[in-house]
Amino acid sequence: MNLEKLEKIFESEKPFRLKQAKQAIFRDLIEVWDEATTLPLVLREQLKKEVPLSIEAEISTSADGKTSKALICLEDKEELEAVLMRHDGRNTVCVSSQVGCPLGCVFCATGQMGFIRDLTAGEIVAQVLFWARWLKKNPPSHSEGEARPLRLVEGEARRISRSFPPRLALLVDARPGAIAQDDKKEKQNDKNSVNVNRVNNVVFMGMGEPFLNYDNVFEAIKILNDDNLLGIGARHISISTVGIIEGIERMALDMPQINLAISLHAPDDALRQKLMPIDKKYPLEAIIAVAKDYVAKTNRKLMFEYIMIRGVNDSQEQARQLVNLLDDRLFFVNLIAYNPTGGLAPLQNLQNNHDEAKESKKDFAMGLEPSLPAQIKKFKDILEKSGIQALQRYRFGQDVRGACGQLASSRKVAKVMNGDN
Repeated sequence: MNLEKLEKIFESEKPFRLKQAKQAIFRDLIEVWDEATTLPLVLREQLKKEVPLSIEAEISTSADGKTSKALICLEDKEELEAVLMRHDGRNTVCVSSQVGCPLGCVFCATGQMGFIRDLTAGEIVAQVLFWARWLKKNPPSHSEGEARPLRLVEGEARRISRSFPPRLALLVDARPGAIAQDDKKEKQNDKNSVNVNRVNNVVFMGMGEPFLNYDNVFEAIKILNDDNLLGIGARHISISTVGIIEGIERMALDMPQINLAISLHAPDDALRQKLMPIDKKYPLEAIIAVAKDYVAKTNRKLMFEYIMIRGVNDSQEQARQLVNLLDDRLFFVNLIAYNPTGGLAPLQNLQNNHDEAKESKKDFAMGLEPSLPAQIKKFKDILEKSGIQALQRYRFGQDVRGACGQLASSRKVAKVMNGDN
């Protein structure tokens, strides 16, 4: 959806007409302009031609019915993925901020695509709008959904699944800032958060690095948060970053009540640079320094995400290193068992205690593996006994490749792995 074109069309109209149009799109969740009966017929016809509301997508739903993933086709035929997770009557949408990603983290499927382009604010909002429309037409039931692909255009959606989850502990309270959030509105959002037919939470944890597309992400969040539009409370919106320092500094000023998560994944730079090449530009010392400054300015808790990879970053000694690194009372850790991405990874170069003789015989291992549950528990216990709050994220959508680290346009990844351009 082209929001700039929408605004331009209404420049010659009376101001209340734009308000009516936005009400129809974001509150009434119309799928075609014919449904916007408050607008004149001539204007509706123009909007149908110049700002179509249809969103073309292919949906896959997990066997347990808790996760659905949409492969959304954009106007220029590029593709992105957005995930809906449902649990305990709450609905969380995981959105993408870029088509592809330039950062090349070895554990993330999006990195296999490479970077294609930034998403516009409208394209980011459209992901939430797509699932908001779908929820309106597909109320939950006690039956379980089946995992199957479905090609559709919004307006022709068919029921494909039920039931779902919250994504994060959303811990930020309200404060005056660029995104308005008063107590009355937040209480209303908390009340609405149990509405099973609406989007309750939005997390920027899909394809791309949000802070490399900061301006469009910020504009999208203002639309998501606007009580006259989608009305999603600030404490129900989260951004995850690899640690783009400039973005964290701007976020503390522009949107301090939005939740922040930093992808850490290693307790030292040597390993982190192998997992996440961006660490060469933003090393741990700099990230921890800006994180401490962030919590000092906002007085908000800050989440550090840590993917648990067997034999790579999950030892008890590495847990103790992490304790020494995260020495602020407002820091907490979200442990995430690694989700396979289907590609090969240089495992032998990542392991701490590998056999060098074996390493010389081959360049790549069969791939990364998730840490064993017992090892995750030991790791978590060390953090908690040292006074660091640690959570373990529940895994959703692996069978439809909708879990953490698995989002990517499968067709784009196939081309890259086949050596095509």
